[in-house]
Amino acid sequence: MTFPRILASGVVCLTAALSAFAEDGFVSLFNGKDLEGWTRRSGLAEYRVEGGEIVGKTVANTGNSFLCTLKPYTNFILEFEFKVAAELNSGVQFRSEFFEKETEVEIEGKTKVFPADRVFGYQYEIDPSPRRYTGGIYDEGRRGWLANLAANEGAQKAFKPGDWNKGRVECRKDEIKTFLNGVKAAQITDSKTLKGIIGLQVHGIPKNREPGEEVRFRNIRIKEL
Repeated sequence: MTFPRILASGVVCLTAALSAFAEDGFVSLFNGKDLEGWTRRSGLAEYRVEGGEIVGKTVANTGNSFLCTLKPYTNFILEFEFKVAAELNSGVQFRSEFFEKETEVEIEGKTKVFPADRVFGYQYEIDPSPRRYTGGIYDEGRRGWLANLAANEGAQKAFKPGDWNKGRVECRKDEIKTFLNGVKAAQITDSKTLKGIIGLQVHGIPKNREPGEEVRFRNIRIKEL
């Protein structure tokens, strides 16, 4: 006699969970177990899964590396959590691109040659240095800084060194906004790239620096708009 009640209870719980998901609209980009749906590009940094986190580790003699989604995204809200070593620069690419073969491109009147597989495009900066530009918008491989945090003391103070931080990126057509731990970090209007992949950066290190520094990512999810 109790079985139907248990079954009904389970159905109610499942229905409630599905309704909450539908209202939230986010889907996970990382399954917590392996790197399915992701691929490494540009450099040779090491990426692994550990304790439900994606861990990127610096290695010697390589440039910037990116663990990238296979799928490109256009308009979306992207959320993620990260914890970075004290001296390691990192970032999260969005609406970013790469070429299959070496390609020459003109950018703002200047010719630039992109090697094959070199990731470039918008980046949510992760910067644990004293300037604390985490949450600023950097155009990786192209134009450099689009919005740093030099005039945003609130966002600078929002960064938590040596601890988990939450980043958020909102892309709606040519409007881009970033947030750090709930604090607005940067906002720009820019239409250089309106669609592209997402990538987790491990920055290259100088030759005199010991490899092995790590950046960790978890709870990576996206809501397409």
